[in-house]
Amino acid sequence: MTAQAKPTLLKKATGKEPGISLFAATALGIGGMMGAGLFSLLGPASAHAGTHVPLAFLLGAIAASFSVYSYAKLGATFPSSGGAATFTVMSYGPGVISGGLNIFQYIAYLIAAALYAAGFAEYTNTLLGGNLSPLAIKLVGAGIVVLCAGINLLGTDIVGKAETLAIGFVTIALLLFSVEGLYVADIRDFQPSGWSVNGIAIATGILYINYQGFGVVTNSSNAMKEPQKELPLAMFSALILVTIAYILVSTAVILLMSPAQMQNYSGHVLANAAQAIAGKTGFVVIGASALLACAAALNATIFAASNIAADMAKKITVSEALGDSVLKTQLRALTASAFIVIVLVLAFPLNVVGKMASLAFLLVYAAITYGHIQVHKQTGAKLWPLWAAITINLSLFATLFINVIETAPGSAIALVGALVGSFAVEATARKYLKKN
Repeated sequence: MTAQAKPTLLKKATGKEPGISLFAATALGIGGMMGAGLFSLLGPASAHAGTHVPLAFLLGAIAASFSVYSYAKLGATFPSSGGAATFTVMSYGPGVISGGLNIFQYIAYLIAAALYAAGFAEYTNTLLGGNLSPLAIKLVGAGIVVLCAGINLLGTDIVGKAETLAIGFVTIALLLFSVEGLYVADIRDFQPSGWSVNGIAIATGILYINYQGFGVVTNSSNAMKEPQKELPLAMFSALILVTIAYILVSTAVILLMSPAQMQNYSGHVLANAAQAIAGKTGFVVIGASALLACAAALNATIFAASNIAADMAKKITVSEALGDSVLKTQLRALTASAFIVIVLVLAFPLNVVGKMASLAFLLVYAAITYGHIQVHKQTGAKLWPLWAAITINLSLFATLFINVIETAPGSAIALVGALVGSFAVEATARKYLKKN
C-alpha cells in the first residue's frame, strides 16, 4: 500500500478523513524536542557553560526560532508528509543536490533516533540499579525502537495520541520538579561559575539537538485541515513551551547541584537532582519521565525519518534506483528506518553522537533555509530571518565542529564521511543505476 493510498482506505473504513489536530501536532513537536537531550546533555553542556546552562538553552531557542520560521513558511506553502525532503526539491529542484541533502538529513534523523533509544536504555538501567549488562542495555534500546515503529504503523492519528499521552505525563513531572526544586533550593548558597563566550557558544551548540524536533511537525502538514494556519502555530507553540520547560528545569538543576556534580552524574543529572528533592520517589518519577520523553522523541523522529524516505521515493526526489529498493512505500521506509536505528543502537557507543546530531542538523537547517531564499516570494517569507537563520546555524556549527575536532576527532571524520557519502551515493546512483 502506498502512502498516498493509505488515507483513502482509512476514509472508507472510518467514514471520515484521517488527520492530526493542532493539539496533537504541537504534542508531536514537543515530543520530538523534549527527549534524550534534556535528560542526558546537561552534564556535557555544563562542562562548557557551568551554571550558565539556562542561558545556553535560551540562546539555542532563539537560534532555532529563525529556522522554525523558515520551516513553518515552507510547510504551509508545500504541505507534505515528506516535510523537509519536499522543501529541498521545491528549492533546489530534483537532482544531486536535493537528493544528497535529503539522504544526509535522513541519516541525521536516524542518528538522533539512535541517541534517543540509547537514552531510553540508559535510564532503564539507572532505574534498575545499574545492574543490566552492556548487551542487555543495547537490547532494551532495540526493543523500544521496535515498539515505536509499531506505533508509527498505526498512522499519524495514533502517533499524535501517543505523543499527547507521553508528553502530558513528562510535562507535568518536569513542572513539578521545577517548582519544587526552585522552592527547596537555597539561593543564598548559589555561586555562579566563570564563563566565556566560546564556552557558552559550545554549550548552545551541544544543546541545539534539543530543538531539532520542531521539523517533525512539518511531516504531518498534509494531515492537517488548515496547514497554513495550524502548522506555524503548532511549531512555535511547541518551541515556546519546550523552551520554558528547559529554562525552568535547568535553573532548578544549577541551584540544586554544582557543575562538578552535574558532570559526575552526566547521564542522569535530572534523576539525581530529583532524588535530592524527594528522595527515591523523586528519582523514580523523573526516571520514568526520562523513559517517556526518550520514547516520545524516538517515536516522533522515526515518524519523520520514515516519511522523509517514503516521500523522497514517491516523488523521485532521490535517484530512482534508491527509491525502487528500500524506500518504495511508507511501510518499507519505516521498516528500513527502524532496522538502521537498531543497527546503530547495537553496534556503536553513542556517548558523542549528541554532538554529531547537532552538527548534522545545523548544516541541514542552513542548507534548507538557503534554498528557501530561492522561493521566498512563493512562501511570502521575509529575507532577513532567513539570512539570520543561515548565519546563526553556520556560526554554531563552526564553533561546535572545532570543539569536536579537538575532543573527538573520530566523530568529526564520521560526520564529514556521512555528508560526502550522501552526495556520492546519490550522484553514483543517478549516473549508473538509472531505471530502464
